[in-house]
Amino acid sequence: IEKFLREKGSESIPFDILVASGPNSALPHAKPSLRAIQSGEPVLIDMGARLGGYSSDLSRTICLGNRDDTFNRVYDTVLSAQLTAISKIREGMTGGEIDNSARMIIEQAGYGEAFGHSLGHGVGLAPHEPPRLGPNSSEHLVDGMVFTIEPGIYLAGWGGVRIEDVVVMGSGKIRVISKARKG
Repeated sequence: IEKFLREKGSESIPFDILVASGPNSALPHAKPSLRAIQSGEPVLIDMGARLGGYSSDLSRTICLGNRDDTFNRVYDTVLSAQLTAISKIREGMTGGEIDNSARMIIEQAGYGEAFGHSLGHGVGLAPHEPPRLGPNSSEHLVDGMVFTIEPGIYLAGWGGVRIEDVVVMGSGKIRVISKARKG
């Protein structure tokens, strides 16, 4: 992944690339292991690139082989939470309000306890910077902010699903600048 990113122009890699499969993908910041990827299990990839000094951040979860009902249900819930949160973003809202819009979708699906991190964070010269988009975030979102929307569900013993995109607020509009395919 790093070789590919550098070949495409990344000046550096802003954080350690994460590839975690099966039960290890239930750890939002899993460490490398010798565990082989198995067919039919979630594979969570979290990566970033840097260009002009600015960082990016992207997560996708895939399944090699056939997806089971659990994968489909969890993936669809995370995707719905992300798309709902993005559709609700308006200038002046707090990070907590945006977090709540995604968290409600996950809770209604019965996975509330399995979403244990904030919905997002700012991205810029550092890969993690203000604003925070978490349950208690009171900072108001304003034009010019760049941040991630990254809901996740992590089930111990099974695995995890996270979908992360970078969003830009500009001229009163929201634009998702990540181009990687979902689904």
